[in-house]
Amino acid sequence: MAGSREIRNKIKSVKNTQKITRAMEMVAASKMRKAQDRMKKARPYGEKIRNVAAHMSRANTEYRHPFLIERNTVKRIGIIVVTSDKGLCGGLNTNILRRALKEIKAWEAQGEQIEVCCVGNKGLGFMSRIRANVISQVVSLGDAPDMERLIGAVKVVLDSYTQDHFDRVYIFYNRFINTMKQEPVMEQLLPLSDERIQGNKEDSSNRSTTWDYIYEPEAKPVIDDIMVRYVEALIYQAVTENMSSEQSARMVAMKAASDNAGSVIDELTLIYNKSRQAAITKELSEIVGGAAAV
Repeated sequence: MAGSREIRNKIKSVKNTQKITRAMEMVAASKMRKAQDRMKKARPYGEKIRNVAAHMSRANTEYRHPFLIERNTVKRIGIIVVTSDKGLCGGLNTNILRRALKEIKAWEAQGEQIEVCCVGNKGLGFMSRIRANVISQVVSLGDAPDMERLIGAVKVVLDSYTQDHFDRVYIFYNRFINTMKQEPVMEQLLPLSDERIQGNKEDSSNRSTTWDYIYEPEAKPVIDDIMVRYVEALIYQAVTENMSSEQSARMVAMKAASDNAGSVIDELTLIYNKSRQAAITKELSEIVGGAAAV
């Protein structure tokens, strides 16, 4: 059995760790509320741009945007992997990276080439370790995602698809369900599917409706700008969802760590009391034995 001093040092060390995990839990709870607010505020814009994009896709015009054209063959696939910059958030990053790795292996088995855009330091580190072809990256986004910082990495993928370098583009991120549940999802970003671009009740009930617009100066630049803004909105929403999931997972993980630290402290305290009791009993036995010998 370890000595009393050693056990006391262990208890002190675990208590210090518990203080840190409790502080991180409270910080994560505060950031989680702010992240959820940002996520909810981004949804109205996302829904509105979805409506506009759905109407434009059914508009009477001779020009059809490349984002809406399905490719006959799939040879190259671009993926956007959204992860966190920091750890200590349970299995959040592990789950989404495991999902991405599974899909990458399946695509490579079919002879398709994969190129990756990484959003977040954890995803970049993982893709570098498996030697994936990383074409763009953005890290250290902080607590609030900035579209101006995201647009550079995203534009590389969008331009590659427009130039027929990619046949499809997918995005991987953690969807926020609630505080206790975050779901790793893979969604097809390009070409835009009917289910994705007509995702609300209004459009699903009026898919046969045709729309007619007056374009100034012409249809092509207007539709190009709308479609790019729509895809950017999808990516921004995915990043905000992932950040909300990150803070929720971190809060839960830190609470579990604090609870486990409390259990360890209780066990070490019990061991310390037993050790102290055994030392006192031994001293009493030596005193009684000495007195009897005298």
